[in-house]
Amino acid sequence: MMRQDVMATTQDLLERTRLGEASARNELLELHPCDVHRTIHSRLDRRLASQVDVSDVVQEVLIEANRRLDTYLDEGPISFRAWLRQLEGDRIVDAHSSHVAAGKRSVTRENVGHHLPGASSLGLFGPHLSDASSPSCRLMKDEDREQVQREIENLPTKDREVLVMRHQEQLSTAEIADALGIAEGAVKVRLLRAVLRLRERMGLGV
Repeated sequence: MMRQDVMATTQDLLERTRLGEASARNELLELHPCDVHRTIHSRLDRRLASQVDVSDVVQEVLIEANRRLDTYLDEGPISFRAWLRQLEGDRIVDAHSSHVAAGKRSVTRENVGHHLPGASSLGLFGPHLSDASSPSCRLMKDEDREQVQREIENLPTKDREVLVMRHQEQLSTAEIADALGIAEGAVKVRLLRAVLRLRERMGLGV
């Protein structure tokens, strides 16, 4: 389903849920597991990869969403996707606190992981990075990906965050604006600035 279709369907299901339609409530929660999984995967500290099952965190988020849905319907000042993202952040912080923070630096919502795995990172640069299929070119592509990842992790937090939200979590600029509490125009400026800064760090010019 296209992103715009998901947003429209979500709105319809929210209205039907407000009217007390039980099936709409179930459909609403069943519509977003892939989005939640993608977000958890992109934000979870990679040190936890072997310790935390992303699917378990997704289930925790959806259970919490179901528990708090009525309150959201009564009070929710933000979009449903932005609200889900807040719940995801809470569960990620809990996972970090349980597995990483003990005996180490504290983990907060500001320093949870943000990275662009795989093709999402390479996609920021279009034809400038190799897409050939020979073994030597595949090796080069792996090296490119690692460099992109390193440079993304070295970006300022605001730049890194909007890149992840747009290219990995696949949020629209409107959804990003809603989640961050800023104007959509400001999101577009941040995205442009982040991509230009990343391209410059990669030596690709502007």
